[in-house]
Amino acid sequence: MLLLKKSMEEFKVGRLDGHPAKIKNVPIAVTPDGFWCCPSQAVLQKSMNLQPRPKGGASPSVSKASSVQRTTTTSLEKRTHSTPTRSRTNSDEQVFPPVDDVVPDPPKLSPAPEKRQKQHKISVGFGQLQMSDLKVMLYGREGVAVKMIVHKNILAENSTFFADKLSRQSPVSCIEVPDCEDVEIFVETVGLMYCKDVKQRMVKQTVARVLRILKVAELLGFRACIMSCLNYLEAVPWVGDEEENVVSSIRQLHCENYGVSSLLKRVASDLTNPPNDTLAHIIELVLKSSEDRGRREMKTLVLKLLKNNIWTNGSTDSFVVTFYSSCRNCLESLLNLFRQASDPELAEQSSDKKDMIFRQITLEADNLLWLAEILADRNAADELTSIWANQEELAGLHCRVPVMHRHLVSCVTARLFVATGKGEALPSKETRKLLLDVWLQPLMDDYNWLQHGCRSFDQKVVEEGIGQTILTLPLEDQQTILLTWLGRFLKVGDSCPNLQRAFEVWWRRTFVKPYTEQQGSSSQPRQS
Repeated sequence: MLLLKKSMEEFKVGRLDGHPAKIKNVPIAVTPDGFWCCPSQAVLQKSMNLQPRPKGGASPSVSKASSVQRTTTTSLEKRTHSTPTRSRTNSDEQVFPPVDDVVPDPPKLSPAPEKRQKQHKISVGFGQLQMSDLKVMLYGREGVAVKMIVHKNILAENSTFFADKLSRQSPVSCIEVPDCEDVEIFVETVGLMYCKDVKQRMVKQTVARVLRILKVAELLGFRACIMSCLNYLEAVPWVGDEEENVVSSIRQLHCENYGVSSLLKRVASDLTNPPNDTLAHIIELVLKSSEDRGRREMKTLVLKLLKNNIWTNGSTDSFVVTFYSSCRNCLESLLNLFRQASDPELAEQSSDKKDMIFRQITLEADNLLWLAEILADRNAADELTSIWANQEELAGLHCRVPVMHRHLVSCVTARLFVATGKGEALPSKETRKLLLDVWLQPLMDDYNWLQHGCRSFDQKVVEEGIGQTILTLPLEDQQTILLTWLGRFLKVGDSCPNLQRAFEVWWRRTFVKPYTEQQGSSSQPRQS
């Protein structure tokens, strides 16, 4: 809608030194309906400030005559360019109250003259001002006082707040609203009472501004405005923090049921139970995908969303059941594929048949690694560690599959070592020992490939996880595993996990600590 720039008189209390009150123009916009929009606080404050001085130095003095001449010229120009519509003509005739029609001060204690806060007084008119029969005084922050020239029948018809005020006494010529938190929006909301189509006024508004209007509309009991705000918020997209602000504001509505349930359905479902079936369906879709880029990006996205998700105890249990069901399916498929790949008859099969089996091994191993990552992040990988440690057949077939196709299986082993070493998983002592006995050797066989052919492989983290897992075992088991590792490390060097830190801890526990404790006990004086 085209907005015509107007100006509105601001009235200030006369100065204590006896000089006359100053009059300044404040920018304001008028619509064809005679709807005057109160300027924002920033505009008000900017208008109150003194004009900047010229670069040459002190500002030159301006005579009263020149000031009056400029004001007159501006008024004539406005009359020349204004469109002669009825609502605008009425507004132009009565937009500026006479100078002696000074807005009364709000009731307050008499402060000391030097500490008295300046009062910024503004007058706003709506509709046909010559027919107005009510004044509404708003007292806001920073000394802003707004006088609204309005009509009783319009306010009583649209607002339960004003209807109640007007019904208490008759006749009522003025209503005061002290401590108004948002003067600008209060004035705009009253102006909306004069509009035939409030919803149309919301079209070009921002979400933040509509929320402000909604708050004032509810305070005034302006139902038509409330419904228009809700319809706007239900239809408009929410960006960034707007969703949280909208939901918070909607949930603070009270008194009446404005039908906000349809709006909140955008962010909340009517289902009371966790959507396990939906999650299981999503997991199934991702695991069955064979398109590399799509599955890779969706695995990353779902993993991130699950990491940021806060589950209650009950929903955690049900979700974990879903993931473990998928883990068992992947593991069963992976074992069957390893059996096919290890079959001597595979050599007689076509290249396409071999490639299909090897690709399926890669996909299933990648799926199992993804599920292990999810469970470890949720501190729910104990059972998976136990299941993986008992896969002796799979570990035995591991060496019969080319490393380029089997290395993701070793990534699963590495992830479970990291989870155990960090305390994300707390399997039993027997499970930890079995995990090392069954899967450490296949991991060392693939270690060189993992270092150079797997970009996501974090060598230091994996070595720390393996070492910490070893150190959770009894000292005799630590010795057996670390001596086996030492023999391999001395043969292949960097192509084997570097477990020197774990070896040092085992060394101190085996050789240094007993000697230190023996020396300490022998140095203590014997008791008679």
